[in-house]
Amino acid sequence: MKNDKELSPELYHVARERGTEAPFTGEYWNNHEKGMYACAICGTELFSSDTKFNSGTGWPSFTEPANLEHVELHEDNAMGMHRTEVLCKNCGAHLGHVFDDGPSDKGGKRYCINSVCLNLKKE
Repeated sequence: MKNDKELSPELYHVARERGTEAPFTGEYWNNHEKGMYACAICGTELFSSDTKFNSGTGWPSFTEPANLEHVELHEDNAMGMHRTEVLCKNCGAHLGHVFDDGPSDKGGKRYCINSVCLNLKKE
């Protein structure tokens, strides 16, 4: 696991200060390679490429985590919005948010995750 001093300024801002990277700028928003997306801080496996879909939002979007035990969901009412925050359960990194506007045939969830918080372990 990386300590906070080892994090890039962008990763620190998003993961520790609950920021957001700009849409359509992250490494993985339009990535179609197969593999497992892991937490960029602690390496915990979070999302499989098998559940990734193009949401048109500019962030990597997934229908579900690879293992529900690896993420925590918290209510987030910041900035006058009601959202559900997604955190890495192992290290507490803010990953993004989950919304109820995902593909209906896949459960209807859209886990909207910041690329900077992920590392793709290619198959």
